[in-house]
Amino acid sequence: MANYLNRDALDIKPLSQRVNKLDVQRDCVNPETFDVVLSPEAQADVENAAQEIRRAKETGAARILTYGAHAIKNGLGKVLARLVEGGWITRLTTNGAGVIHDWEFAYQGYSGEDVQRYTSQGQFGIWNETGFYINLAIVLGAYRGLGYGESIGEMIERQGMVIPTDQELYYAMLAGVDCANFPQTSHPVLDADEASEAETLERAAAAAELLRAKRRFALQDGLLAIEHPYRDFSIAYRAHKANVPFGCCPMIGCDIIYTHPANNCAAIGRAAQRDFLAFANDVGKLNGGVYLSVGSAVLSPMIFEKALSMARNLARQENRAISNFTIHVVDIASSSWDWNQNGEPPMDNPAYYLRYCKTFSRMGGKMTYASADNRSWLVALLRALES
Repeated sequence: MANYLNRDALDIKPLSQRVNKLDVQRDCVNPETFDVVLSPEAQADVENAAQEIRRAKETGAARILTYGAHAIKNGLGKVLARLVEGGWITRLTTNGAGVIHDWEFAYQGYSGEDVQRYTSQGQFGIWNETGFYINLAIVLGAYRGLGYGESIGEMIERQGMVIPTDQELYYAMLAGVDCANFPQTSHPVLDADEASEAETLERAAAAAELLRAKRRFALQDGLLAIEHPYRDFSIAYRAHKANVPFGCCPMIGCDIIYTHPANNCAAIGRAAQRDFLAFANDVGKLNGGVYLSVGSAVLSPMIFEKALSMARNLARQENRAISNFTIHVVDIASSSWDWNQNGEPPMDNPAYYLRYCKTFSRMGGKMTYASADNRSWLVALLRALES
């Protein structure tokens, strides 16, 4: 039988004791004054993307932006917010680190610990507030039927979270027990009524996990107040306030919240699954639309190819096509390969190992790649759209 590390035995320190490298007030990008530096090719890519987004907005097609954590670390929260609040982007998706840096900025105005220093001390990522509040928000959100990103955005907007009573959680668990008696078949296919029963079962399990968290951390019923004095810098908050979907597709064990005893991967799975399926649903609306992948070398191409395959599977059954869209990939790595003119490079060419380009070039539609700093590219895009 496997032995497991006991997170309860960790020395978890207050977040206020951590030395941070990033100050959101100092590092925030001001789109009016930021000095944009782009190559002629990258500037042309921005202008094309702006035109395509305008057309997609007129027709109601999806405009999806998936980004890596460095967009937040680089101070782009308010730039992303302007893109969302202007109606230019219809969905945002990021990874777990993108959410963590965003939340830490909203909560304390700082983020970005020294990984080498704190790993050598056995302290990297082992900070109480980040691990406790983010994990608890997800456990609560999973119970309430929210996605991962929405759970964090709501916590920031509400300046805390409302903990339900034990009685409410017991009722939810008992409802799951009652509905577990529906007849089984050798090849079960859920109809509308059975689907509601399945949802009740899932909520019952989520209620049990939330009750466990209440017991483990002695949580009181009602509002758990958590001030976020710097929330205007947070894209999770600004997107939630603007009612624009903000999703997270995390990888288990990749983020610092997994070091905390409050971490519950079952709840993360429930919430992240909702975000991924909502993302896939919007990819199904991409005909005539635009997909922006900014600084996301792994997450964005991997979730996109699966989402597009599922969306096309459903579209094919309805005699629809999803082929008329543009993918704009932006990253810092240089590449001289023309993916549109020359197709996929041979395996002995280094460009072949730009995995995101290789994946996106196989998806159909039109793909462009711009080597650029994400700050310059996104600020230039915002200026082009707002001009």
